[in-house]
Amino acid sequence: MDFIQGVHGLCMVRLRYWKLSPDEVAGLSYPEEMLLNWDIKCTREPEIEGRFIGVFMYKNGAPIDYTPTKGIAYFYNNISREELPTITGFLKKRFGGEELEKGERIFLKNSRETYSPADIAGLARELEVEFSTKAVITLEFQGLEEEKAKESGLPEAKLLPIPGK
Repeated sequence: MDFIQGVHGLCMVRLRYWKLSPDEVAGLSYPEEMLLNWDIKCTREPEIEGRFIGVFMYKNGAPIDYTPTKGIAYFYNNISREELPTITGFLKKRFGGEELEKGERIFLKNSRETYSPADIAGLARELEVEFSTKAVITLEFQGLEEEKAKESGLPEAKLLPIPGK
């Protein structure tokens, strides 16, 4: 499971753990350097209305057009534009960065980056309280071996392997 044969030779396996609660993430001890990206989807009730905020960070940068942009970002769905300055301010206070907007995504370019389970879980909990939401976390790793994933406390039942090219 360490490697998958690809078009350009060997590439490392990517593993996605999804539908994790803040409590589950807080108890993890994975190698932070192997976390490729994370996202926190914060949904407002009733869920059927599709109102949510998605806060995310990509280690290699999130794309604005075709340019990777380092820093925390969020997207929103069925959230009033009048709420956006509050959400942006909440994140900017914690992470800093230069605000950029592209469609329904707000980026805090060059903001502080974090990949620690305690920080991600803490942010999810704060988002739940501050914006009256329910948070669900996804973590995506590259090169994390199965044995190390188990030692880290990552729940095998929430593993979604990502096929390599």
